[in-house]
Amino acid sequence: MSEQLEAAKRPANAMLAGPYGHPFHPILVTVPIGAWICALVFDVFSHVVDQPGFLTRGAEWLIGIGILGALAAALVGLLDLLVIPRGTTAFRTGLVHMTLNLLITVAYVVNFLWRQGDFADGGRVGGGQLTLAVISVAALGVSGFLGGKLAYHYGVRVAGEATQREGYQSAVRAHGVS
Repeated sequence: MSEQLEAAKRPANAMLAGPYGHPFHPILVTVPIGAWICALVFDVFSHVVDQPGFLTRGAEWLIGIGILGALAAALVGLLDLLVIPRGTTAFRTGLVHMTLNLLITVAYVVNFLWRQGDFADGGRVGGGQLTLAVISVAALGVSGFLGGKLAYHYGVRVAGEATQREGYQSAVRAHGVS
């Protein structure tokens, strides 16, 4: 069991997935999460302001940026998934996390394509597009919870306890002085 646990902490490819104890996936997911949440805020405020064109165009750009960021995060996330032993609860959680993220990304691709050409007149975001964005962000929250569970509960790609222990030693003991 400890071999399986230790294997899930090591990168499949340190150059692509990030070195031991510092995976790239959690860094990269901030791009789609931030972009898509900001896009939703822009969508909502497009119904509040008098001239919403800048918000609707901004949301469209943010959705596109989020899609690109999600693809990058998915590639390194897949590398992290590959180090989790199959048949484990952690692996099944990782599969659900990945599947949700892929579905969310597809939903945003649909939303992006749906918006093409709709806002040339500077209008508000449509109700269907706004609803899809709300559902997508809610699903993103669920997926983020599962990603957090993988890292914080199951310790996937988190440094081992021996490495973590170094951060809790006093400076005096760490340098060999009693």
